[in-house]
Amino acid sequence: MKRLTIVVLDSVGVGELPDAHLYGDEGSNTLANTAQAVGGLHMPHSQKLGLGNIIAIEGVPPADNPQAAWGKMAEISKGKDTTTGHWEIAGLTLDTPFPTYPDGFPEDLISAFEKRIGRKVLGNYPASGTAIIDELGPEHMATGYPIVYTSADSVFQIAAHEEIVPLEQLYAWCQIARDLLTGPHAVARVIARPFVGQPGAFRRTANRHDFSVEPFGPTVLDALVAKGIPVYGIGKIKDIFAGRGITDSVSTKSNQDGLDQVVEQLARRQEQCLVFANLVDFDMLWGHRNDAQAYARGLEEFDARLPEILEKLGADDLLFILADHGCDPTTPSTDHSREYVPLLVVGQGVQPVNLGVRRTFADVAKTVADFFGVEYETVGVSFLPDILPREGS
Repeated sequence: MKRLTIVVLDSVGVGELPDAHLYGDEGSNTLANTAQAVGGLHMPHSQKLGLGNIIAIEGVPPADNPQAAWGKMAEISKGKDTTTGHWEIAGLTLDTPFPTYPDGFPEDLISAFEKRIGRKVLGNYPASGTAIIDELGPEHMATGYPIVYTSADSVFQIAAHEEIVPLEQLYAWCQIARDLLTGPHAVARVIARPFVGQPGAFRRTANRHDFSVEPFGPTVLDALVAKGIPVYGIGKIKDIFAGRGITDSVSTKSNQDGLDQVVEQLARRQEQCLVFANLVDFDMLWGHRNDAQAYARGLEEFDARLPEILEKLGADDLLFILADHGCDPTTPSTDHSREYVPLLVVGQGVQPVNLGVRRTFADVAKTVADFFGVEYETVGVSFLPDILPREGS
C-alpha cells in the first residue's frame, strides 16, 4: 500500500514572487506578515516538521533537525487564483491568464444571461462578497433578482438568499452562466454564493458551489485514474477540476471539517490512492476579509490537528503540505497575492532535506506520478529522488 495525501492550505503564501509588482503585490508575505501582525504564531508541530526552515516566521523558529523535507515553490503560470494554482499543482500550466473583469461583465453577456434566467440581475461590478450582499441584499429580497459580481480573480459570482432563491435554482443559474462563459469569456470559475439572514445581518452559508472551466489538458489526476489509482477529493477539489480525474469526493463546511475528512479518508482507504484536500477558510473567511487575527488562529488550529493526520500515515505513505497562492490579510488589498508557496513533505522514509526553491508547482505533479509509477508529461521535475533516494534512484 502506497498512499499520498496532499493538503492545500488555501492562500498560505510565503513571500512575493519576482513578478509580484506586475500584480500590485509588492510586500506580500501571507504567512510571515500574519505571524508578525499577531506577535508570533504557536505552531509547534509544523515547527518540528520544518515550516520555520522555509522562511523566517515569528514564533516558528527553524528546526535543528526537521522531521520533513522542506522548500518553497514558484508559480510559472500567469495569474494568482485558485484554479491556476491547483491546475499547476496537478501539472497544467497557463501561458495566458484567465480573463478578468475590472469594469464588470460586457452588457451583451449580461443580457444573454438575463434572457436565459428570465429576470434582471443586480450589481455586475467587482466587489467584496460580504459588502455587495449587505448593499444589494434588501433589493434582491424584494425583487428576486440575483446579485452578480466579480473580483480581481477570474470569477462570475452569483449571490442569492436561500429563502428567496432555492439552492437548486441558484445552481441551475450558475450552470447557465458556465455554459455562456466560453471562448474569450471562459472565466476560471462561476461561483454560487448563497446567503441567509435579514438586512443588516446577512451571512453566507456553506452551500457555496464552484462551476469551474474544464482543464484544457490532462492532469496527473487523469493519469492516476486511467491507471486504476483512485483519487479522493476533499473540499472544493472536485469543483476546481470540473470533476475530471476525481474518483470520489466529499464537500466540507470548514477547515476543521476538511481535516476531519482527511483523517477519515486515511482511516478508511487502505488501497493505493491519492487523497487531495483543500482547506478554504484561510482564503475565503480570513484572507479576503483582511482578518489577520482569525487567519493566525486558523493556522494554529491546523497545526493542532497535524498529529492526528501523522498518526494515520503508513510506512510507505507520503503527506504534502502546500498552498496555491497568497492572500495576505495585512495588506490593503483584499485580493489574492502573487507569492511563493510552502512545501513540506512528510513520511517515515523521507530524507529531511532542503528541497530549495522549486521552479514550478508542477514539480508536485511529476513527483506524484513518480511515486505511483505512472507516466505523465509535465514541465515539472520530480523531487522523489531527493526525499526517497533509494526508491527514486
